[in-house]
Amino acid sequence: MDVVAVDDPMIDADRIEAALGEEDAVRTTDADDGDALAAAADGADALVVDVNTPVTAPVLAASDALRIVARAGVGVDNVDVEAAAERGVHVTNVPEYCQDEVATHAVTLLLACLRRVTGLDRDVRAGEWDWAGAGPVRRLAGTTVGLASYGPIARRVADRLAGFGVDLVAYDPYVDADEMADDGVEKASLGDLLDRADHLVVLAPLTEETRGLIDGDALDRLPDHAVVVNAGRGGVVDEGALDAALREDGIAAAGLDVFENEPPTDSPLLDRDDVVCTPHAGWFSVEARAELNDAVARNLRAVRDGETPPDRIEPETDWV
Repeated sequence: MDVVAVDDPMIDADRIEAALGEEDAVRTTDADDGDALAAAADGADALVVDVNTPVTAPVLAASDALRIVARAGVGVDNVDVEAAAERGVHVTNVPEYCQDEVATHAVTLLLACLRRVTGLDRDVRAGEWDWAGAGPVRRLAGTTVGLASYGPIARRVADRLAGFGVDLVAYDPYVDADEMADDGVEKASLGDLLDRADHLVVLAPLTEETRGLIDGDALDRLPDHAVVVNAGRGGVVDEGALDAALREDGIAAAGLDVFENEPPTDSPLLDRDDVVCTPHAGWFSVEARAELNDAVARNLRAVRDGETPPDRIEPETDWV
């Protein structure tokens, strides 16, 4: 099998090649757009891609031998799944890795914003010693945290937050109320969630249904002390509306691990002290990276051996 892997730190080409065996070659490419990737994919049996590399219909058509696009990660919004299905190309992801990491990261962003950790850190390093210098700090216990989506990662967020003495409500049209209730979470419509939540944690994948889900109208419904965390996908939260809400004191702070464009070089949010930013790092741990690449290799082996890969993606709109 001839495998082309995008040269990205999350993809360990050597580990994948070792897991495949001596007769399979993994070559890397620094292609970062569709045209360059199409050229690199010429003749390939498989593509291994990161979150930011677009796999378009022309890329899929670049190699008649192409049998699989293996997404090294959870979301497949950068892959034209419909076009792949039309060509009989498997699209796979790794849906179960890094769930603990992202859940922990989302809660970390919420706490960092709530406790003003980054602002206080900057003050101390600048020689200031003022416990109130970064602004008001509010108690988490006794508040309501809303979860936008209730997939496996959101369930782990709920589990972590339960120990903080908060009420939990979630919006997810694909999960029924009884299932949420078993976890101590109340199912709500999006409007009801926004009206009740003190803080909002967004973990939804990016689909046509979720794009811009948290827009200006949604943010207007949150209280002015709200913290908004996005550890799902950047396009789910309207960044222009988020910037406006922060500028107008409509909400208190935001914690962002994902952005509409990554890296977000021209985002006004980068200049704000009330925004905590991380570089789409929620997935990362040494253990998660190893699991990710082992799972990619497992999917590639299945296709090579004429089997259906365990993590095959079918075109769908489900959030989980």
